[in-house]
Amino acid sequence: MKRKINVSQKRELADLIIQNAKIADVFNLRWRKGNLVIADGKIIAIDENNEFKAHEVVDAEGRHVVPGLIDAHIHIESSMLTPSQFNRIMLPHGITAIVTDPHEIANVAGKTGLEFMLNDSQNVEMDIYYMLPSSVPGTSFENAGAILKAEDLAEFVGHKSILGLAEVMDFPAVLNGEDDMLAKIQLAQNAGMVIDGHCAGLNSAQIRGYRAAGIVTDHECVSAEEALDRIEQGMYVLMREGSAAKNVKAILPAVTPANARRFAFCTDDKHLDELIEEGSINYAVALAIAEGMEPLQAIQIASLNAAECYRLKDKGALATGYEADFIVLEDLQSMKAATVWKNGKKVAENGVMLTPTPEKSVVVPSILQSMHLPKLVAKDFAIPFKGNKANVIQIVPNQLITKRMITKVDVENGFFMPSIKKDLLKLAVIERHHNLGTKGVAIVHGIGIQRGAVATTIAHDSHNAIVVGTNDTDMVIALEALQAMQGGLVIVDQGKVLASLSLPIGGIMTDAVAEEAKEALQKLHDALHIIHPTIDYHLFLTLSFLALPVIPDIKLTDTGLFDVTAFKHIPVEIEA
Repeated sequence: MKRKINVSQKRELADLIIQNAKIADVFNLRWRKGNLVIADGKIIAIDENNEFKAHEVVDAEGRHVVPGLIDAHIHIESSMLTPSQFNRIMLPHGITAIVTDPHEIANVAGKTGLEFMLNDSQNVEMDIYYMLPSSVPGTSFENAGAILKAEDLAEFVGHKSILGLAEVMDFPAVLNGEDDMLAKIQLAQNAGMVIDGHCAGLNSAQIRGYRAAGIVTDHECVSAEEALDRIEQGMYVLMREGSAAKNVKAILPAVTPANARRFAFCTDDKHLDELIEEGSINYAVALAIAEGMEPLQAIQIASLNAAECYRLKDKGALATGYEADFIVLEDLQSMKAATVWKNGKKVAENGVMLTPTPEKSVVVPSILQSMHLPKLVAKDFAIPFKGNKANVIQIVPNQLITKRMITKVDVENGFFMPSIKKDLLKLAVIERHHNLGTKGVAIVHGIGIQRGAVATTIAHDSHNAIVVGTNDTDMVIALEALQAMQGGLVIVDQGKVLASLSLPIGGIMTDAVAEEAKEALQKLHDALHIIHPTIDYHLFLTLSFLALPVIPDIKLTDTGLFDVTAFKHIPVEIEA
């Protein structure tokens, strides 16, 4: 503290000066021309008169310098990378801090999974903060790999990386005042922590119930109207731009100079190839700017707002006393980073990390052996029909929501027959954690594959095995491939595996480095174009959310077809 005071009073040299910069003032929404003065990883001054001296001086050459960006809500596991690898693909884009919910690995491996994530996040350059999973399993209508009660979460309260309680997804449990859910919320409140919401499809009265429980954020808005309802009730709205859910454009009309401080950006779920190529929050900021938002407003939303929402008191701004996390931009409109600095140290330049690659993650053996599928044959996927009228899951491309479609289907010898022409295919979810033998089989419209089958063990949030196919045989072979490689993604056609990516860490993360995983993912996308030549949406991510029974309207779990609006199981066939 004495040294920083001495530097501030020019009695000692600073460590670093970034001179000749256009510095973002996110408090007043203006650009300040001057020098950024840094010591001990903190910003000491914005020097507009060239008064300070330092051991090192870097010329910004008139470029814009902005605070490090913060992703207000993301699941690292959706990148299919470990935290230490995720860190290396995001920092070059200027993402210096994230708030992550590890409920994906927690649904597979419980407390052991949480401990793995926390341990693997140590000694990385990025600030990785965690929210404690509130819903493991997501609902009582499916089988996950673990169950976390309030007393299990209590063991993690006080950890330096834990900020609060993650997205509370089970809205009936909240609104009905169920003791188990309220115990988790009370645990967070007693510790003075932030509580995240998950308000997909909820009306104003239901939002009111969430607010009465002390829940303060929502990342599930898909319209400006929904966003304004939440803002009016005192919430923060986290505008999401991921791989499957792209909501920023729809929400932006709700943002005004008067209410902008109640918005932040988030990714939620985004695959590693898109993260490497596009980044995350930088992409959302560039999108907002392209849609007409004043650049400083977008930058404030992506930095200061997120920091204040999660009570990160020394992050999110370039001002005296704040951490020296910043980006020297190559271009403001695209938010392309020339260099990225963390705690006053340059960590990335021109899209490349400058720090050594970390050693391979240490994983508990039990997490590497999470696949326990039953032996399946083609007839296990049969869907009997007396008539020909069915409840069908209709996907909405690039959205997490689905629609309930009622239509006539092809039936042969008393069983449903997939139709490529009508795009009515077979979908199955099979429990894979404890070999319980439970499975749900249904019909899906909108996937569009012309042949073969696609399967994965990334199936939010319980992460059972999910497979969609044009025929039962390829579906069986795809599941057998998943079992053999302990989880992952696979594409099968005519009895042969066209491409696959092994995800042995809980069936949801790779132990490979990011670049190797990206190559494998590219081969998967190439194979997708073989079985679906005209594909124009993110099939794998869309498929992975067809098993999440907390996002409307209709989903499939290992216990059957589920109506999210009515919050109950429904039959596939609609009998006359």
